[in-house]
Amino acid sequence: MADHANTTPLVELKGITKTFGGIHALKNAECRIYPGEVVALIGENGAGKSTLVKSMTGLYHPDSGTIKIKGIPVKLATAKAAAVMGITAIHQETTLFEELSVVENIFMGHPCLKSGGLLDWKQMHEKAAALLKEVDLDIDPAILLKQLSLGQQHMVAIARALAEEADVVIMDEPTSSLSSNEIEKLYVIIERLRQLGKGILFISHKFDEIFHIADRYVVFRDGSFVGEGNIADVREDDLVKMMVGREVATVFPKRTVEVGEPLLEVKNLGNNIEFKNISFSLHKREILGFYGLVGAGRSEIMRSIMALSPYAFTGEITLDGKAIHWTDCSQAIDAGVVYVPEDRRNQGAILPLSIRDNIALPSLKKLSNGIWPNRDAEKKLAQDYGQIFAIRAANIEQPVEDLSGGNQQKVVLSRWLATNPNVVIVDEPTRGIDVGAKSSVHDALGGMVEKDLSVLLVSSELPELMGMADRIIVMRLGEIVAEFDRKDFDAEVIAAYATGAKKPQTQSHDREVA
Repeated sequence: MADHANTTPLVELKGITKTFGGIHALKNAECRIYPGEVVALIGENGAGKSTLVKSMTGLYHPDSGTIKIKGIPVKLATAKAAAVMGITAIHQETTLFEELSVVENIFMGHPCLKSGGLLDWKQMHEKAAALLKEVDLDIDPAILLKQLSLGQQHMVAIARALAEEADVVIMDEPTSSLSSNEIEKLYVIIERLRQLGKGILFISHKFDEIFHIADRYVVFRDGSFVGEGNIADVREDDLVKMMVGREVATVFPKRTVEVGEPLLEVKNLGNNIEFKNISFSLHKREILGFYGLVGAGRSEIMRSIMALSPYAFTGEITLDGKAIHWTDCSQAIDAGVVYVPEDRRNQGAILPLSIRDNIALPSLKKLSNGIWPNRDAEKKLAQDYGQIFAIRAANIEQPVEDLSGGNQQKVVLSRWLATNPNVVIVDEPTRGIDVGAKSSVHDALGGMVEKDLSVLLVSSELPELMGMADRIIVMRLGEIVAEFDRKDFDAEVIAAYATGAKKPQTQSHDREVA
């Protein structure tokens, strides 16, 4: 491990314990971040990473333990107190204000003031423009945040962190909403911060990122510190074993299933705004993958199929040989087609409600005794899917908003798979989920495919698609540019079509599967 014997950590947490309702979120946890280094904080969902971050940023107050800033013990009573002490965080779900401008978001809580105490808008606009240039975001600082894409909003959050000139920058799944080009920009920013002597706590479930950017690692499991070391001295398999306490045999447990006849068919679908000329067939017991860069139009197609798009489309959609003309998503759900959206917090779950309520909600008709809800049936359904996906919670009555991001995603998947659909559309189903949970999600999907479920799988993780899909459709700029059968999967070729390095295939490769 790097020699820090004569260096004082920028921040040091030792013996941190935090309980909620008798459940240990952290138990005697520790973490140190030194100047000029990137520390990867690694652990499964529910391992205590978010609780540690909230303890460092003044949102939670530990039950016991010490926090030192540059060797001095401190009490971080509020988030503002943590910011004053030089700690800032960029969260996976951006904590920005959509109705405010970019410049207002960047300087919220630490504005530039004139001598009389008035806001210095001219200075803030100039500084915001410079910060946006640093993150290579070519936008007007006066634009409203809600007019930006999710990836652009995330870059604004990074600009905000740079504006605070913090000594310690916490990045929680910072690349989850970024394109490959934006990720490269982020790496440049991280390297610049490292050169300036800043300390970065980097939280990610993507091992390629961890091995690319981090100097050291710290592993948590079940709320406790498991170990730490230099990234150069560890293998991916070693980290996985430390995270889960066991070896994960395979993250992509693909099952051999006989694919059937076409079930959902799309012909010449388009809305002239987001996508055009989209044709494909999803067969029974098939996992059909959709790959492409941000803006390729994959999610927009899925929302149109579910009657969730604000735009009218042309073309034909048939389900089991019958033309469909759904006017709202409830008709799709009644027909056995469900959608697990990418944005779990705003579209996927009702956060204040319990795990039980969230999982049971779409199935209430089936679970009710006449007009009265069957609480025992709801409880059993939630418990069953809680076990299938290994949802980490105190109990099924715990509000979903209190869960980690990965466990929230498991609840969203559970609620729709519990309806026993014929077709499930899953958009980035394992975004922000650790390696052990990914294996659980993939295994659950594979098990349901064995029971006649058909899956449209949208993912930006090519290894996930290559591991799980029977076919992959590649999209670029709203059009299908290539299609591959499983036997022809080649990561470099697929990526080349997605980026435009290869020209679109000249003919359809949608084949009948015997």
